[in-house]
Amino acid sequence: MATKTISIMEDAYEILLRNKARNESFSQVIRRTMKRKRDIMEFAGTLDMDDEEADEIKKKIELMGENSTRELLKRVKK
Repeated sequence: MATKTISIMEDAYEILLRNKARNESFSQVIRRTMKRKRDIMEFAGTLDMDDEEADEIKKKIELMGENSTRELLKRVKK
């Protein structure tokens, strides 16, 4: 199998190193980590809803955020 040399920043190297198992190569760490991200993306677009339903959900989420912010501000002022 061919290999490639890449340059990464020190903090990225430290992240890889922390996630690396004892007998695991850096290539294996990257494959394992990226596979998890792809698995999540398999769910993208699986909800069957029209634009009206999506807008309703978006409004509910925005309202929840506004309510959370109001509650947080009340607690901070106490």
